[in-house]
Amino acid sequence: MTPQEILEQFGPREAMEYDVVVVGAGPAGLATAIRLKQLDPGISVVVIEKGSEPGAHILSGAVMDPRAITELVPDWKERGAPLNQPVTADDVLFLRADSATRTPDWLVPGILHNEGNYVVSLGNVVKWLAEQAEAAGVEIFPGFAAAEVLFTEDGKVRGVATGNMGVGKDGQPTENFQLGMELTAKYTVFAEGARGHLGRRLIDRFDLLAGRDAQSFSIGIKELWEVPAEKARPGLVVHTAGWPMDEQTFGGGFLYHLEGNRVTLGLVVGLDYQNPWLSPFEEMQRWKTHPAIRSHIEGGKRIGYGARAINNGSPQSLPRLVFPGGVLVGCDAGTMNAARIKGSHAALKSGMLAAEAIAPALKAGRSHDELQAYPAAFEASWLHEELHATRNFKHWFKQGNTVGAVMTGVEQWLLPRLGFKAPPWTKHRHTPDHARLHAAGQVAPIRYPKPDGKLTFDRLSSVFISNTNHEENQPPHLTLKDAAVPVAVNLARYAGPESRYCPAGVYEFVETEGDERLVINAQNCVHCKTCDIKDPTQNIVWVTPEGGGGPNYAGM
Repeated sequence: MTPQEILEQFGPREAMEYDVVVVGAGPAGLATAIRLKQLDPGISVVVIEKGSEPGAHILSGAVMDPRAITELVPDWKERGAPLNQPVTADDVLFLRADSATRTPDWLVPGILHNEGNYVVSLGNVVKWLAEQAEAAGVEIFPGFAAAEVLFTEDGKVRGVATGNMGVGKDGQPTENFQLGMELTAKYTVFAEGARGHLGRRLIDRFDLLAGRDAQSFSIGIKELWEVPAEKARPGLVVHTAGWPMDEQTFGGGFLYHLEGNRVTLGLVVGLDYQNPWLSPFEEMQRWKTHPAIRSHIEGGKRIGYGARAINNGSPQSLPRLVFPGGVLVGCDAGTMNAARIKGSHAALKSGMLAAEAIAPALKAGRSHDELQAYPAAFEASWLHEELHATRNFKHWFKQGNTVGAVMTGVEQWLLPRLGFKAPPWTKHRHTPDHARLHAAGQVAPIRYPKPDGKLTFDRLSSVFISNTNHEENQPPHLTLKDAAVPVAVNLARYAGPESRYCPAGVYEFVETEGDERLVINAQNCVHCKTCDIKDPTQNIVWVTPEGGGGPNYAGM
């Protein structure tokens, strides 16, 4: 049965009405909800979250700039917000295969100085924000995936519907079937994170990227380690450039020392990479073997793993933030500052700005219209000023890492010393990430070493410690527009890049009786959205699985 046939047989769905529905209990969504309640406690607000609890799907480095959270909750320290470890030192390293050069502090651009910032588990921060929201009267429904946008007869957003539960792989309702419910609102806030499932549909439906540059993304692959006490350096922040990335591949590493003898580290790889043989997961494993990284974690134990797509966040690529009945906030819009390697403060601020546009509109009796006050406030905010100043960062790297590094130095180190708040020029990009792959025959394959099980690992053991789980008897949430394309095009031309760009081993090509076919192991999916972005034929479509499925990150 199709979802529509199920609805016709078992409907109508139960409906609940609110002033504001927020999709996604991340920093942006929760900031929106908290700010709305601060402005008017009488506003009814519900937040729905596809993870099993707030924070379950949250993955970030993370070094947090406290500017936005201080605006939102000025007494966050007294309330026990888990910003426990101030940054104590910064190292910016340029790696070669067997050496590392530390950039002198005076040469490091201001965007990479972290005085006053905190090394955090963003998942823990989100859990705390959810507690603040609930204390203010916000309803939070974890384990409910927003699967469908609801529209008025004249095409305005009026809310969302959650997915049906208990539908089998064959599309038929099982004995555990439960019809999804409708959550309707005067305004709906989409805060799903980078490449949000519904946000992407809304961008297409309302043509929100018209006249804008192509959006650009990276994948961040992260591990959490527990290290011997003698190796712990709480508050140390390390960023790396260079090896193992080649000249044409954007990327860099991060390694942060948390409190409690824990180290969080990972590699970010631009999804505009050109070599189809490249595996971001394997590059991250290889990066850990460098002496400058190995020395921090050798002798320790890996206790967490995850991966997530990341916006590269230039204002030229931001979609219009509003449409009839709703707004995009946080990484659903693309507000991360890639140059600073920070997004949580931007997500919080964008949510606050959206709330500050919604509350007066509700007070005036408005609904389902375009909240033009939100983009106007964004353009007048410190967040826009910050993003504007770093707007060319990723764009320079498409000309190679040497050019990117030099021009980052010019724009972020030299120009501020000459009195410029922002570069007087603007770079553009028009090629989407998925269109950048070369044919497999045009480049040499990359041979990666086998994992040793101590410092480097395989995908399946990594997925295991992400606590990822999906109900097995459910329709696949990784779908193909055309089942013939993976073999006929992706395998034939690009050597099957989906088997390498997925950090969870979801996609594999197998041979059966002489014929190749693509097997999709959806059970492994960590909801990173890389396949939805990088698939060269854009044949893969990521849709929502049953609520509560996916990773259950702890301390990430």
